Formats: sequence, C-alpha cells, structure tokens
Amino acid sequence: MSTGAHKPLRLVADIGGSNARFGLLRDGAREPVECKTLPTGDFPNFVDAVERFLELSGSPHVTEAAVAIANPVTGDAIKMTNQHWAFSTEQARKHLHLDRLLMLNDFAALAMSLPHLASHELRQLGGGERVELGACALLGPGTGLGVSALLSAGEGRWVPLSGEGGHITVATADDYEAEIIAILRREFGHVSAERVLSGMGLCNLYRAVAQLAGRSPLTLTPAEVTQRGLSGEDADCAEALSLFCSLLGNAAGSLALTIGSRGGVYIGGGIVPRLGEYFHQSKFRARFEAKGRMSEYLIPIPAYVIHADNPALIGAAIALDAP
Repeated sequence: MSTGAHKPLRLVADIGGSNARFGLLRDGAREPVECKTLPTGDFPNFVDAVERFLELSGSPHVTEAAVAIANPVTGDAIKMTNQHWAFSTEQARKHLHLDRLLMLNDFAALAMSLPHLASHELRQLGGGERVELGACALLGPGTGLGVSALLSAGEGRWVPLSGEGGHITVATADDYEAEIIAILRREFGHVSAERVLSGMGLCNLYRAVAQLAGRSPLTLTPAEVTQRGLSGEDADCAEALSLFCSLLGNAAGSLALTIGSRGGVYIGGGIVPRLGEYFHQSKFRARFEAKGRMSEYLIPIPAYVIHADNPALIGAAIALDAP
C-alpha cells in the first residue's frame, strides 16, 4: 500500500458580520491556500456562501471543515448577532456532504493562532517582554467586538476561552466619558462595550459627541468617521476616534487584570490595524495602565496589534487537528 497518498481536502472559514473568509487545507497542512473573501451580506445563508467559495476555487468537495464564526457556539443552532444568517450545524454538514463540520467562536479561533504568529505580524505597543507560556488576552473591534483569551495547558498545548466579553457593560474613567455614555444609554438602554468599540461604535460615539456639543450629527459610515477623524477635518469625528482608543485601552486593561495576561494583550479585528501610527500615539496605552493600585502590574505587560493575513483561518486549522 502506498504511503504517499494525499490526505483529504479540508476547508477553513472565518465568518464575520461583514466578510466571510475561506481557505483550503491540502495534504494535512495548517497553512490555508486559495484564500478568498466574500461579503457575508451577499448570501442568504451559510451554505450558499460555502458553495460559492468552492465553485470559485474549483474544489467541488471537501471532507471536513472548521468554521470560525462571530457568534456564540453553544449547540447545533447558530444565529449570528451582527448578520441575518441562522442555521443548523448538522443540517449544513449534511447539505455540504461533509464528514465533519466543526463550528467555533471566531475569537477563540483567532486566539488559537497567537502562538503561531511571526514577530513581523505583531507590532508591540508598550510593556516589556511577554512571559513565555503566560496567559494571553485578545480583543478586537470590527463589525462587533470580539473577546477571548488563551491559556497554556502545558506540553505545547493551548486552550482558548470562548465567551461574549464584547457585551459587558462599558466602563468610563471620567465625567466627560460618563456624559457620552449617558447619551447612548438613553438610546440603547444597556451600553455594552461593543456599542462603542466596533464599527457601529465609532458612529455611536460620533453622534454622542456631536449631540453633547449641541451640534446635529451627519449620517456617516464607520469608514467616514475614521477618515474624517484621522484627517482632522471634523472635530467631532476626531474626538470620537480619540474616545474609541481611550475606551479600548480601558477595556484591554480590565481584561488583562481579569485573565492575568502576562503573555500579552493582543488587538485584532478590522479597525485598529488600519489606524496605523495614530493608534500608537493615542491614549490607548496610558488608559491600559491607568488602574490605580494595579498599574504596576500592568506596566510590564506588552500589547500587540495583529497585522497578520487571515490568522483566524490558521486557528481554525489548528482546532480541526486538536484532540
């Protein structure tokens, strides 16, 4: 019997509220190839998006798939928080003729990739050296706010934490921030971290800043708020972007204390990497460390902005091979 037989073709995916990223794993590899990104909203359901990717890649059938999705994964039923997709994992598996379909939270998958990221895929913001095998904290603003952590289980094994930390109640650090959140509370009732630390969060902050200043806000997209804030052409957008970085630093510091993340705090998602030098000059790090008596604990902890291509796909591949 030949020992050089090819292993079955497998699929990995990272499904977010805005984009669905796909890749193929060939011959048992963990590095995805033929990666493609499709707009999530262009498809009525998960299965149609997968079938379209397979059609574009010229791969009519895969045997197994691991799918990281921006949603709680607590059973067979999946209903996305920031998108209209709702489906049964088992029915999707049968429809796609898969032997196995593994669903996992997208930030749990991203957390799995952290030990495998190269130094050039991370840009450090403050702190010192990370503690080897120390716990890692992860959060990332995008369409929503993803939060996870990674814990060492010894012998090279890591365990991701899968939760919904993006929906904790947002915390403020001064009276001005409290006034901004009070405006949003009148609109939403509960103001979660995601309500301010996401694409929609940028728009929410902009509206609240303008309203507090007695100005009528424009109808802007997250990209427009970011662009107008970075350029300085709009004072309210600039203030919203500054608040975004400050509140993210506050949330990251709280997560680092909760997890004990001596292995570092990692910032993913689609927004922060695009802010470039602005983010590194922002109040993020100062607010990260501003925890009173526990500031000395946080000062050595490094923060990293992730600049890797499709890291959640690598995490999904690792999860597919995990025991």
